[in-house]
Amino acid sequence: MPRPLRVIAAAFALLLVTACNSASGGGTDPSSSVRGVTADSIRVGGIVSMTTASGYSKKDTDLGARARYDRANAEGGINGRRIEYLGAEDDGQDPSRNLAAARRLVQQDKVFAVSPMSSVTFAGAGFLDAQKVPTVGWGTLPSFCGPAHLYGFNGCLVPTPGGTLNQTWPEGLAVVLGGARGKSVALIAGDNDAGKFGIRTFTQGFKAAGFQVAYARAAVPATSMPSDWSAYTKEILRSGPGGRAPDAVVSVMQTPYNIGLFTALKRSGYKGVISDPTDYDPGLLAKDATKQALDGVHVLLQFQPFESDSPAMRQFKADIRKAAGGKDVPLNMHMMTGYMSADLFLSIAAKAGKDLTVESFQKAAAGFSDTGTLVGDRAEPKGQKESFGCGALVRLKNGRYEVAVPFTCYPPIPFG
Repeated sequence: MPRPLRVIAAAFALLLVTACNSASGGGTDPSSSVRGVTADSIRVGGIVSMTTASGYSKKDTDLGARARYDRANAEGGINGRRIEYLGAEDDGQDPSRNLAAARRLVQQDKVFAVSPMSSVTFAGAGFLDAQKVPTVGWGTLPSFCGPAHLYGFNGCLVPTPGGTLNQTWPEGLAVVLGGARGKSVALIAGDNDAGKFGIRTFTQGFKAAGFQVAYARAAVPATSMPSDWSAYTKEILRSGPGGRAPDAVVSVMQTPYNIGLFTALKRSGYKGVISDPTDYDPGLLAKDATKQALDGVHVLLQFQPFESDSPAMRQFKADIRKAAGGKDVPLNMHMMTGYMSADLFLSIAAKAGKDLTVESFQKAAAGFSDTGTLVGDRAEPKGQKESFGCGALVRLKNGRYEVAVPFTCYPPIPFG
């Protein structure tokens, strides 16, 4: 064949290949250029604090995420693509390991998204946002509030200037106490950035609800759990009006710290309300000492309690059971964290359509909203500036959790 004819034939063949590749769905196949996306799969990984120095673990976050991804795949995937979930990296609650995990997932594993991300540290946030990696997790850290590619499954729980403050906890405790007027509360947290910020925000929230904040300190060493809690309990028990004990003690700490503090308070004769945001876990009740320490404690939830019987909760339980090999495993809040992180990612990705790219995902997120989920009504980009404002309180009584304040959505207040 003469050379000019060979050139024309080659060009024609290239034109045919290009046409075939672009014919499906009316657009280009992103598999050739989008990290983690092929014609039939979406690659996703997670980052979770599975092991920590204190023994506190969020490992079941991974099971929750896997359960939701498994159901998505069983239903045909997302716009015809299967979710290839690589599982969660363990950051050990260490900032350097968190960043290393983020780099590994992007640079080596080539994931499209990170979901779930659940830790008390998020050193990898800047890297993931700069690399334009959609990331969904528990929005308890400032990193989830503002960056374009980071999303909290129940919104931004750390208010920013000009944002709003979630009132679920103070309003819920007001219900428990029969009203906030004339009631005092003591707030205690770890001596770290998260603890200090938590004290600042909850002080404003409880005051706005009508409480007198008698004590508010981020004073507990964050890296070494106290063996003697007497110094803290003495201050707390004398902090109320007239030197009396406050009506409620609110701990913004993790389970091992709460067990120590609550045990010390009870031994000191404290009879008021005790509350925290972490100890909704039937697995904690296996040890008698732990069960006694947590008995009567009101735990803040940012999702429907497991005791509810909504269709969404029944679906969650069925999905967890299937992912656990058909076993009825004890449910805990970390499973819900992973499940709802995956659920938000899947919901936005589905809206993005067949041509999934970071740009199409971001565009879908910018106008995303739905109602009636396990965390209430969701909306973006609202969720990057404020929480979805819903929650409940459960109380441990005689070895069983019971709903103390039903799942309710409260109007947020301006943060300042």
